[in-house]
Amino acid sequence: MPGGGVAPVVITGTADTSRLEAPITFRAYLICAFAAFGGIFFGYDTGWMGGVLAMKYFIRQYTGLPYPDPSDTAAVKAFHLPASDQSLTTSILSCGTFFGALIAGDIADFVGRRTTIITGCGIFTIGCILETASTGLGVMCAGRIICGAGVGFISAIVILYMSEIAPKAVRGAVVAGYQFCITIGILLANCVVYATQDRDDTGSYRIPIAVQFLWAIILAIGLFILPESPRYFVKKGKLESAAKALSRVRGQPIDSDFIQDELAEIIANHEYELQIIPQTTWLGGWTNCFSGSILKGNSNVRRTVVGILMQMMQQLTGINFIFYFGTVFFTSLGTIQNPFLISLITTLVNVCSTPISFWTVERFGRRKILIIGGSGMVIMQFIVGIIGVTAGKISRNDHAAVSAMIAFICFNISFFAATWGPCAWVVIGEIFPLPIRSRGVGISTSSNWFWNCIIAVITPYLVGTNKGDANLGAKVFFLWGSLCCISTAFAYFLVPETKGLSLEQVDKMMEESNARHSAAWKPHSTFAEEMGLTHKGLALDVPAEEIHTAVVEKSAA
Repeated sequence: MPGGGVAPVVITGTADTSRLEAPITFRAYLICAFAAFGGIFFGYDTGWMGGVLAMKYFIRQYTGLPYPDPSDTAAVKAFHLPASDQSLTTSILSCGTFFGALIAGDIADFVGRRTTIITGCGIFTIGCILETASTGLGVMCAGRIICGAGVGFISAIVILYMSEIAPKAVRGAVVAGYQFCITIGILLANCVVYATQDRDDTGSYRIPIAVQFLWAIILAIGLFILPESPRYFVKKGKLESAAKALSRVRGQPIDSDFIQDELAEIIANHEYELQIIPQTTWLGGWTNCFSGSILKGNSNVRRTVVGILMQMMQQLTGINFIFYFGTVFFTSLGTIQNPFLISLITTLVNVCSTPISFWTVERFGRRKILIIGGSGMVIMQFIVGIIGVTAGKISRNDHAAVSAMIAFICFNISFFAATWGPCAWVVIGEIFPLPIRSRGVGISTSSNWFWNCIIAVITPYLVGTNKGDANLGAKVFFLWGSLCCISTAFAYFLVPETKGLSLEQVDKMMEESNARHSAAWKPHSTFAEEMGLTHKGLALDVPAEEIHTAVVEKSAA
């Protein structure tokens, strides 16, 4: 069309369930891989705090205690942050992330997924400035809670964004990349902490904190380039923008049959869901997340509860006990000369084990690896607990027993990293219908941070040795192992299998099957067919230079 006018493109759907998505392109991988970079925030912030809490200069700066004489056993034992300060500085971040994740769901529906993540980067930067400048508990905590709000924005909406743009055949593996970035963040934090631990100045803790600025800058700049989620545009009724965004994400021209079929299916599914979940007031939008019967597998309340419990169970595996308080715990074992090095080793295990999930999550499915991973963690944690209360007791000073404990802790981390670590994020990004997806993912993510906060608050008292503390030591692994039993049962009875299904097909599966039989469900129809879009079509006005043909005529078949 000369002069670059506007040409109509007729979007019609298909009844063929195998033709709902374009072939996977390298561009799709790149877009999702960059979005997964948001996991660096989560991981790095988890990683640096545990090491900083054990730094000698940081302890002196925040408590006013002088460096102890190495020969004075009592002074060495007393030279640490009080359990209350450890609890506060660690858990206050999770308080901010809890509210940040909840708020982010609303903002993502209002201004878009990309803009919400960029806003989170800005908030995070403000908090990071306060953390870096702090010399006492007050400013540090203020910075932590503001950083937390930013991380809450990012952690919730990155999962939402990736789930909405990733091709269904590799969506699990791509979202698992988010967990891999979390482990990379933890590793980077441990490396920086290890390098600065012996500095006798504020650089010992300020350098690890300040490195976080880099992650915010990279992610924010990159997201200005990436496309918005096409499903966000469909939700807002901007179908032309949705077509352009989907075309960019899939690497196909707008008039491609693949783009037409997938966009028609997204639109039809959204229309179908709006008949069931009417859009009302702001408060009504939130109550929609809890509508229906908890006993009905496809009800909104059932999906929301599964999302909340999924993230709760991930935290109750006890994994962040190792990453938040690992250095302190390894020190308490009595025979370890360099607990910082052991923490670095456990972090390396975490990083190296996570990529296994890229293959297993699509080969075996979400349910199966959650059940296997939970069972493996139960065994490993009980073994650690048993050794810890027998040969590994501090009074026995048995180096071999302590080494065995560390080995089984590493096996436990490996089971988590390959299963529950990534799969919890994959599942919450898939189970919600579009009208409540952003809020559902936000609520689920806030559950992660709520229980993260609870663990950060109580753990110093569970393993602390001061008066009034539980002083459980290695016995705390009996607690985590018991909770892993519950997590495994939860996965078996309530988590549906979503492998290989589009987000719209997941909706249909949850209507027609239950969690235990979901793996056998196969798609047999499309929403486009049910809503009549295989016949009537939708006309979009698109600039002529963005399409390959002026008018697309497509058979109903």
